Amino acid sequence: MTSGFLRVAIVLGLISAIGPFAIDMYLPALPTIGADLGASPLAVQMSLVVVFLSFAVGPLFVGPLADIYGRKPVLYGGLVVFALASVGAALAPDVEWLIFFRLLQGLGSSTGMVVPRAVVRDLHTGAEATKLMSLLMLVFSVSPILAPLTGSFIIEAFGWRAVFWAVTIAAVLAFFLLMFGLKETRPAERRGGSSFAVAWAGYKLLSVHRTFVGLSLIGGLGVASFFVYLANSSFIIINHYGMSPSAYSLLFSVNAVSFFAVSQISGWLTERYGLSRVVRFAVVGFAAAMLAGWAVMAAGFASLAVMCVTLFVGYGFLGLVIPTTSVLAMEEHGEIAGTAAALMGTLHMVTGVVAMIVAGVFANDRPLPMMTGIAVCAGLALLLTLLTLKREPGRQAVAAAE
Repeated sequence: MTSGFLRVAIVLGLISAIGPFAIDMYLPALPTIGADLGASPLAVQMSLVVVFLSFAVGPLFVGPLADIYGRKPVLYGGLVVFALASVGAALAPDVEWLIFFRLLQGLGSSTGMVVPRAVVRDLHTGAEATKLMSLLMLVFSVSPILAPLTGSFIIEAFGWRAVFWAVTIAAVLAFFLLMFGLKETRPAERRGGSSFAVAWAGYKLLSVHRTFVGLSLIGGLGVASFFVYLANSSFIIINHYGMSPSAYSLLFSVNAVSFFAVSQISGWLTERYGLSRVVRFAVVGFAAAMLAGWAVMAAGFASLAVMCVTLFVGYGFLGLVIPTTSVLAMEEHGEIAGTAAALMGTLHMVTGVVAMIVAGVFANDRPLPMMTGIAVCAGLALLLTLLTLKREPGRQAVAAAE
């Protein structure tokens, strides 16, 4: 692994993590914000919902812009919008302005969802792309590990508005890292055929490409399982099991450690067995763990230990699912990598938001509804894998065999 390879992973990972970091740091502040601004819980929650909505819509425009104007200008623009919106959120006089600036925050940070994947595709394919994607996720995974604890400390010491000043500083640092740590990977000579008309044509082409859509939705269902956990776990672990908020943050971090630790072997597995085989293995393991855990809990053994072990093992396999499906889905679409990454990001977010809303209908602060939602996502991912890859020869697997 060269120093340049690691540098790119660190820069892209930190840029990707800014948006999620702003969400994870912000969660402990929701009750305090409601009391301070005199807003209802629903209104405060809307300031979170609009971020997810902007994550779903923003990539559709970010991807084409990154193909037309290059990767770095779009990342610069996204970081500037995010930083200015963070300042606005820190100074928001009421919840309506807070919701507006949170929407802008989400649009700005949506560049970090799309462009880094396109940069990975610009630089590498196959096993090398998987290695870079897994390293990017290693840096990215610092958010669910450190953000809740960091956010709690900042809120207790300086108040909820300080969270937004903190992420503003993070955006400024990311801006300078981008300036000095990453070269443009889509130079002007490669942008000649790029336009919004080409992008819309690309979306049309990708939307009927069975393998691309299938792999994107497999990854999206993995993301959806985590969204279900994100939306419900604090109520279950704190209210139902009686754990403290700090213990909840620790359990939240353990699952993140499982995810990113296993993701680090995805490049080695891909190099040895091929992308298609690794995707199949990872999804089968993910589904088996989640379905088995759900069955045990449905049978009446709904202890915290059973839930924690199930999620730890299942999200470990998910650490293989996300990078491998992302790389395999974009393997044939290098010329429209920005557009492909954008549509993939939108499919991931839409799938996740729908799952979160549906699971919320059945939520009752008990673990079984949440585990049912997670198991359904895992089962659908397995079914979709069998349908999507049943006739795919797996070029990397063939190459490895040769």
